[in-house]
Amino acid sequence: MKAQPPASHFIDGEYVEDTAGTPFDSIYPATGEVIARLHAATPAIVEKAIAAAKRAQGEWAAMSPTARGRILTRAAGIMRERNRELSELETLDTGKPIQETIVADPTSGADAFEFFGGVAAAALNGDYIPLGGDFAFTKRVPLGVCVGIGAWNYPQQIACWKGAPALVAGNAMVFKPSENTPLGALKIAEILFEAGLPKGLYNVIQGDRTTGPLLVNHKDVAKVSLTGSVETGRKVAGAAAAQLKHVTMELGGKSPLIIFEDADLESAIGGAMLGNFYSTGQVCSNGTRVFVQKGIKDKFLSRLKERTEKIIIGDPMDEATQLGPMVSRAQLDKVFSYVEKGKAEGATLVTGGGIPNSVSAQGTYIQPTVFADVTDEMTIAREEIFGPVMCVLDFEREDEVIARANGTEFGLSAGVFTSDLTRAHRVVDQLEAGTLWINTYNLAPVEMPFGGSKQSGFGRENSLAALNHYTELKSVYVAMGKVESPY
Repeated sequence: MKAQPPASHFIDGEYVEDTAGTPFDSIYPATGEVIARLHAATPAIVEKAIAAAKRAQGEWAAMSPTARGRILTRAAGIMRERNRELSELETLDTGKPIQETIVADPTSGADAFEFFGGVAAAALNGDYIPLGGDFAFTKRVPLGVCVGIGAWNYPQQIACWKGAPALVAGNAMVFKPSENTPLGALKIAEILFEAGLPKGLYNVIQGDRTTGPLLVNHKDVAKVSLTGSVETGRKVAGAAAAQLKHVTMELGGKSPLIIFEDADLESAIGGAMLGNFYSTGQVCSNGTRVFVQKGIKDKFLSRLKERTEKIIIGDPMDEATQLGPMVSRAQLDKVFSYVEKGKAEGATLVTGGGIPNSVSAQGTYIQPTVFADVTDEMTIAREEIFGPVMCVLDFEREDEVIARANGTEFGLSAGVFTSDLTRAHRVVDQLEAGTLWINTYNLAPVEMPFGGSKQSGFGRENSLAALNHYTELKSVYVAMGKVESPY
């Protein structure tokens, strides 16, 4: 099973290799097989990518938003036509089941291209400001060269979520995927070029934590958009701030999911499972602290255990498989360490916590895991695990659970399940998070802004709001008469 690209990087409309860069392997998490070998970007590659972006951006910005949008719309169509091929590549890249990638990964990337391509003509307008005889107007102008730094959980989606608003606003982008999932972004770059995007406007370079600073600190970079951990976000935001660069930070979370006694039980359990086990739990917005009102705790846990133990674990390329491996051996080891901490600190292991039967010994698999009787001070309730580990906590009163839900440095997401919509709105208004759901969880349509608060970041992906983060406002005062001066 091979997925070797023509070269490691895509710059100025073509594949580029520099074997002086540190070699690294792309590994299929289900079997441990090496499916591609690539080279990290050298400083020369970084310079080549940024120079290409800088050269191409001015002419691109001079095009009408409608013309720019037309190319993105065309790219969305190509992605939809090749959804199966792209989904299989995403499964090889991440280990996520094909039944998931085929509906959630390249499709959401195509949605981003289609949405921003469609709104380009109307969304980038300015305002007219009457000032008596004089007037002023505003216009939104592109920032220039933007850097996107992706995470390994949704590599194709993130490449599109960052690329679409940046490009339609008139910017150029240099995108660096995670070294764990290097393959998908190269295909996105290919498709954009095929759709008619001029050379140099969307470049992909490979690298690791040593590559990021070369991009972030470059004098010709105007903006950095990162999806990653809080620790990485602090470093990148700090470096960008030192040079007054624009930043968008979509970071981690330890999000609360609150389930009241009057909730539809099956829907609430389904939401909790989706918010913990989808993508093998490797989703930043996951509701990993599940607060269940005491009156339904036993019923909730009994049915949750039953449904969890029916999840089909296996070959990600089998469409029957519902849960695949972790993205890497390092991530698997990290998650197992949290399982051991949960046990040691007194949480009750309801189900899971081990290696599944009937999977490759070389694969990075873990059973979907549920802990009950979790308390707020436990490590598994405070730190982001980023694996299929659900922590169930008890609560009695509304005011109590709101205070406990907010008792974290994170503020990415939150959810509420209840049949009382008045209470639902009252609760979400008090929860300290950027993206919230009522009676569902983890849906992120492109029309809706996505992002966090507190230590979970700032700025928004998706929706018209994203365009504000890839443009700046230019104000123009127009005088209609002579200048009066006392001098």
